[in-house]
Amino acid sequence: MATTLKLSNYRLLCFDVYGTLVDWETGILTALKPLLEANDAAAKFSNEHLLTVYHELEAAQQAETPSMPYSQLLATVHPQIAARLNLARAPSPKESEAFGQSVGSWPAFPDTVEALRRLQKHYKLVVLSNVDRESFAATNAGPLAGVPFDLVITAQDVGTYKPDPGNFEHMLRRVEAEFGVTPDQVIQTAQSQFHDHHPAKKVGLRSSWIVRPGAIMGNRGEELYDWKFDTLGEMADALEKEQ
Repeated sequence: MATTLKLSNYRLLCFDVYGTLVDWETGILTALKPLLEANDAAAKFSNEHLLTVYHELEAAQQAETPSMPYSQLLATVHPQIAARLNLARAPSPKESEAFGQSVGSWPAFPDTVEALRRLQKHYKLVVLSNVDRESFAATNAGPLAGVPFDLVITAQDVGTYKPDPGNFEHMLRRVEAEFGVTPDQVIQTAQSQFHDHHPAKKVGLRSSWIVRPGAIMGNRGEELYDWKFDTLGEMADALEKEQ
């Protein structure tokens, strides 16, 4: 991190949600359990292998069908996971639909809600998420405890999925039009190097890497960031220390 950068000099945080605010890896593994148990394979695969398979198939499906709502995309990926794992019993359409609808129950990280409430004292809080509007609404009403965001933008609103730079360009147009916030006043705040930090740099954004130690999905060999914190709570601590 460059020593001249100050968190307090910025006006808006743009969040990735799933992986940054919400523990999507735990959520996904929990949602995969019925499929694995139905195939007597609950102990057959490591979490790392399951999440790697999921991440590869999700990214490929997002590139192939960029306008497909996320819950439907997850339902589409679900039988692909079974096939990739060579499971004997494929999921039923109803089981795949349940997998797609699981997003709203994925848990928030323990520090998330308090950190958001601390950060909103200084920043506009904006969501730029790869999920659909209905799934995010369920998350916000449940695991995120109704924390108010100033603007919510989903992949369903944009018509493409991150890491498409167009999602970030869409967000920047919206925040300038609605809040008068320019790109040099925005910090992209996210865990995923793949979905967020690399494309954010392509459009000239500063970024804060919320590492979430042990995270498997979204990592890249080259790590790009301006600030680095293990948790969102540590970022809130750093802001308050500056002030």
